[in-house]
Amino acid sequence: MKRRAVLSLIGSAATWPLIARAQQPPAPLVGFMSSLSPATSAHLVTAFRQGLVETGFFEGQNLAVEYRWADGRVVELADLAADLVRRQVRVIAAPGVGALAAKAATQTIPIVFGVSEDPAKLGLVASLARPGGNLTGINFFVSELVAKRLGLLCELVPTARRVAVLVNPANVQTASATLSEAEPAARTLGLQIQIFNASNSREIDTAYAALVRARPDALFVAPDGLFVNRRVQLISLAARHALPATYAVREYVEAGGLMSYGTSVADMYRQVGIYTGRILKGAKSADLPVMQATKFELVINLQTARLLNIEVPSTLLARADEVIE
Repeated sequence: MKRRAVLSLIGSAATWPLIARAQQPPAPLVGFMSSLSPATSAHLVTAFRQGLVETGFFEGQNLAVEYRWADGRVVELADLAADLVRRQVRVIAAPGVGALAAKAATQTIPIVFGVSEDPAKLGLVASLARPGGNLTGINFFVSELVAKRLGLLCELVPTARRVAVLVNPANVQTASATLSEAEPAARTLGLQIQIFNASNSREIDTAYAALVRARPDALFVAPDGLFVNRRVQLISLAARHALPATYAVREYVEAGGLMSYGTSVADMYRQVGIYTGRILKGAKSADLPVMQATKFELVINLQTARLLNIEVPSTLLARADEVIE
């Protein structure tokens, strides 16, 4: 073979990998939007990525993700959703209260939600078994557990008669659902409840000053992204005023809060990642049934209980999924 021909063959062989890489389709782009902040949600993002990995997608390799955070400002969720639609993402993952904003932004891009209320009642899906549109996801039962959480608070603080309930009125969906469950549950348990509102960090301080003047026996903090973001502030205020408080998710108790009861939010994020991956592989959101959370957690911080001079009943400790010493 002539030298020129040999060199030509060698040159062609060297360019084959480059051509093959150039012909590979770009990694699909997923949009992720949350009412939380990245600083307080690293473990949740890890859980979301784990769900993607379980379906064969690795961020930075065969998948790209655009993250959008509202940092507790739910009014900004509509703008975040609109931005992701402009980016022409393949799927929008919206764990938390962003599902309605995402739905309003697009009727074509698949959306995977994680919501605490019945998604059919919210108008997100036609039914749990057959969603029928561009949305599906996970129902993780936060509001439905309000009565249970109040009951656990009564077990922990049996002398409690007056309970302050802190809600975020800017998060209309969750605040309304919380109060609709809390008020009848309180009547059944013989409790008097007083509602306090806070929609930002400054208002949390103001609300706490007001509730301290009201001298409640305990505090019930509603499930809310703002409160999760500001959990250190809330826990510090509870400690300063020696006020027993109950929360919806374990992240509070891990940071020093007294007790939490609710579904595993991290597991919900993982499930959102799994459904996102399944849709990227070709599944239709209209045909993927809404999953329902099955993992519930009662977490108690014994060190905080001791600081508050609360003796945790052995029956409650026996039912706890985790006791933090």
